[in-house]
Amino acid sequence: MCTGKSSYTKSSPKFGKTSPTSSVLSLGSNGKGMNVTKAPAKENKKPLEFKLHSGERAVKRAMFNYSVATNYYIQKLQKKQEERLQKMIEEEEIRMLRKEMVPKAQLMPFFDRPFLPQRSSRPLTMPKEPSFGNVNSTCWTCVFNNQHYLYHINHAHA
Repeated sequence: MCTGKSSYTKSSPKFGKTSPTSSVLSLGSNGKGMNVTKAPAKENKKPLEFKLHSGERAVKRAMFNYSVATNYYIQKLQKKQEERLQKMIEEEEIRMLRKEMVPKAQLMPFFDRPFLPQRSSRPLTMPKEPSFGNVNSTCWTCVFNNQHYLYHINHAHA
């Protein structure tokens, strides 16, 4: 009967070289004895052919680089075209402004009629005396604000 625990043990020589073909221990048919059997030698197999995708990746990368370069070149041409068009528009605007701004000469004075200045109809300005002596010396705000003493008397300080 089997108790659930396997009595599998591996014996390897403590001293000496191990052979490339290792020995495999297996339980016998009755479970008590051990038989030593050698594993069959591996056959020399031809390596599988494998394909590297580096060539394909290089082609795709070259195509990508070419598309990026062409897009950059196209954008550069478009930018130059836009700048050229903008420059032409600005030059045309300047040309039109120059046509509109034709300098016009002033009219020639009439020398046959002499200039006679006329007297103004406004009344003359009457001078007034400044009133510096009437300012209250305790109220500096009125002095600094250039207000008169009469106004100072009329307004009340708190």
